[in-house]
Amino acid sequence: MAEVHHETVFFSGHVQGVGFRYAVLQVAREFEVSGFVVNLPDGRVHLEAEGEAGEVAAFIAAVEERMHGYIRKIERSERRRNAQFVGFEIR
Repeated sequence: MAEVHHETVFFSGHVQGVGFRYAVLQVAREFEVSGFVVNLPDGRVHLEAEGEAGEVAAFIAAVEERMHGYIRKIERSERRRNAQFVGFEIR
């Protein structure tokens, strides 16, 4: 299995109950990325995305742009690892 660029992102702010996960899914369809988005019990949204580094970065930037009015804080970490996802989904 080939290594891919992988990012874990946590969005804080008014990010639950506003269609955030569905907006992320819509944006994901515009990019060659795989992964998932899920609400966390603490009120944050957790995003996992993998693919080519430029594609993942552009995807996350598009999510930030689309949902900027709801996001107060973004925590990101990145690394290279073997691909673990097929497609993009809401969990």
